[in-house]
Amino acid sequence: MERPLRIGIVAGELSGDTLGEGFIQAVKARYPNAEFVGIGGPKMIAQGCQSLFDMEELAVMGLVEVLGRLPRLLKVKAELVRYFTQNPPDVFVGIDAPDFNLRLELDLKQAGIKTVHYVSPSVWAWRQKRIYKIAAATNLVLAFLPFEKEFYDRFDVPCEFIGHTLADAIPFHTDKQQARQQLGLAQDKQWLAVLPGSRGGEMKKLAEPFILTCLRLRETHPELQFVVALVNAKRRAEFEEIRQQVAPDLEFTLVDDTARNVIAASDAVMLASGTVALECMLLKRPMVVGYRVNRFTAFLAKRLLKTKYVSLPNILADQPLVKEFLQDDCTVDNLYAEVCHLLDDDNQAMLDKFDEMHHWIRKDADVQAANAVLNLIEKA
Repeated sequence: MERPLRIGIVAGELSGDTLGEGFIQAVKARYPNAEFVGIGGPKMIAQGCQSLFDMEELAVMGLVEVLGRLPRLLKVKAELVRYFTQNPPDVFVGIDAPDFNLRLELDLKQAGIKTVHYVSPSVWAWRQKRIYKIAAATNLVLAFLPFEKEFYDRFDVPCEFIGHTLADAIPFHTDKQQARQQLGLAQDKQWLAVLPGSRGGEMKKLAEPFILTCLRLRETHPELQFVVALVNAKRRAEFEEIRQQVAPDLEFTLVDDTARNVIAASDAVMLASGTVALECMLLKRPMVVGYRVNRFTAFLAKRLLKTKYVSLPNILADQPLVKEFLQDDCTVDNLYAEVCHLLDDDNQAMLDKFDEMHHWIRKDADVQAANAVLNLIEKA
């Protein structure tokens, strides 16, 4: 009997575990007996992936934290290299976590194992010379967005555009009334979603201008309601503390829920830059982006960033569809004026383009990823 297909796979955080789950399901639809071994979270393990280490080993954020964990991370990497070189898989797939996975992929590729990096690092946006390290470490990169493939093509680095999993998960039309019912929001009011970020640093920089913008809006739009998505109790406490300082009498509906449901329930959105802007685009809600970082980070970013825009909808469209107010431009005056415009306009041109771009990147990414990997090892 022919031995089963064997795939090495490493995911370093919860988002990677979700991608791994979909990838494993798509491969198993073709090869039911396929084996998966490496590092995965609960979703991958439930699909039959053998995890040699706890995924939490790799989920380290921040330079100081990484340095403190470096000896352990290096040991995990060395043990994975030893395991896979002694038990070679048909292919190795590293899901995101580029600081760890690209180094692992380089060693495995040099040992004769075909390697795939799933989720392109933002090499098109900054530190573009990383493309040469990626080329050395991988046989194939799987990219979520079409402009990422275009960038790799310029350097003759093998890359497949597979579409974005978010575009698969979010339907072309979302029911605003149903989302409001789910969150217990009044159906007969206009709602502004206020999303000052999921990280503590973002909350500290953005909550105040966002709250003060809402305070100004209440003067001219007295019926407007404000709903805030908060990812955890810590972000909720931080938001509440800042609200008490700058607008203690202004009422917000605070929701311990995903940004997705809050965006779906809203008429317009004021948000921090990040993946949430792509989510808002896919949900077809008009938005304004605000963002602030510390001045040194901004100084570096201005010199390192190679893109005209920071929000994914604008980068994808290659035009300023969405207003971006960054650093000193992230003011109450600017945010207020744009939110008023979004609330008073039908925003049809923006929403039509959002719909068009949703179609661009909705490709059944799980299946496309599986097909690309199987093609690489001539198993398609």
